[in-house]
Amino acid sequence: MSRATNPMMRSRAIHGGLWGLGALVLVGAIVSGCASQAAAMAEATSQATRAAVLPDAATQAAAAIDAFGFDFYKSDLTSGGNAVVSPASIVLALSMAQAGAKGETAAQMDSVLHSAAGSGAGNGINSLDQILTGFSGTFKNANGTDQQLTLRIANAPFAQNGLALQQPFLDTLASKYGAGLRLVDFRNDAAGACRLIDSWVSGQTEGRITKLLDSLDPATRLVLVNAIYLKAPWQTPFDEKSTMTSPFTRSDGSQVSVPTMSLGLSEGRYASGSGWQAVELPYAARSLVMTIVVPDDLAAFESSLDAARFSQIAAALQPTHVDLTLPRFKIETKSDLSSALAGMGMPLAFDPNGADFSGITTQEQLHISKVVHQANIAVDEKGTEATAATVVVMAAASAAPIQPVTVHVDRPFIFAVRDTGTGAILFLGRVVDPSA
Repeated sequence: MSRATNPMMRSRAIHGGLWGLGALVLVGAIVSGCASQAAAMAEATSQATRAAVLPDAATQAAAAIDAFGFDFYKSDLTSGGNAVVSPASIVLALSMAQAGAKGETAAQMDSVLHSAAGSGAGNGINSLDQILTGFSGTFKNANGTDQQLTLRIANAPFAQNGLALQQPFLDTLASKYGAGLRLVDFRNDAAGACRLIDSWVSGQTEGRITKLLDSLDPATRLVLVNAIYLKAPWQTPFDEKSTMTSPFTRSDGSQVSVPTMSLGLSEGRYASGSGWQAVELPYAARSLVMTIVVPDDLAAFESSLDAARFSQIAAALQPTHVDLTLPRFKIETKSDLSSALAGMGMPLAFDPNGADFSGITTQEQLHISKVVHQANIAVDEKGTEATAATVVVMAAASAAPIQPVTVHVDRPFIFAVRDTGTGAILFLGRVVDPSA
């Protein structure tokens, strides 16, 4: 077990050095009032290096993330209006917590997350993370123009300064998540820690998510954060001159006029089935795509939609020339996922008295107090910009409530006005008749 102690002030060089290799160094932040955050090195470290990439393991992790994504879609997104989430961000953040879960708590999380953390003999998440971030680069689109594609995935745990952390947990953060642990002071300045976390998220998402956390409780001990940022140009961009205002029919049959892009006849991938059509648009370099499924009846289609069915649709896509119109759109969704995740089958993780995260620390009993997720996406003629962030907030179980005592000052009494620091009594007296 390693104890994160109050560290010596130093060094930002860690970010580009040891973190990139996977070695974990606890990075402290002194959070006090409105004072600026100062980075520092702490005593607790992990020498574990980032595990090697295994493509088959990455495929297993992707399958688990997809399965979770459609489970979550059906449990939480099929009512209401527009919505966007990042299954990858949610799973990555929760998997970091699961790394320290034990017993039935771990079993429930593993079931809900479709064994994502254990995929590929425990190397699936790590492999997928590194493969995806390797997609970034400069590529030529169909017009021969250089286009920059950026895909960034970052993990950052923030822990209470002085919390005793289990070494295997630190090793997992280093080797599987490439995550450097920051030290903050939730107990004495939860608001300052909250600002620090929001600042990190804002930086990782290019300012598209600036306020992920509304507040944190002084009982918070660990916050596990994942952020994903994507800016991807289309392989074949839409011609902005072809964009026109066109009708869009909503589920209730009413229509609304929206700016609609037109691609004309171009190479794409297409499939259709009973009650649905699907088209796939590649981004620059063709490593990433957007798959769009258009059902005749959205509600009926969603009722039978799962990862397996979506995989079948994707497999059915065939190259063809597509005449495509697509509305420009922007969507943002933010919510606390705690109730949804508990309802999906992992209630123990949220139980202050029943959760077992002793793999993180045995100093205090931790539980997940909330899981906040925010995602947004903007699609236009040039491509897609999207980002997501997920925070898993872990708090110490509250102490048993203190039973109140009753004091009736209804008889003569003595009083003293004193300095608590030195004990000096400034005023001393007694009251035998308050009416006198």
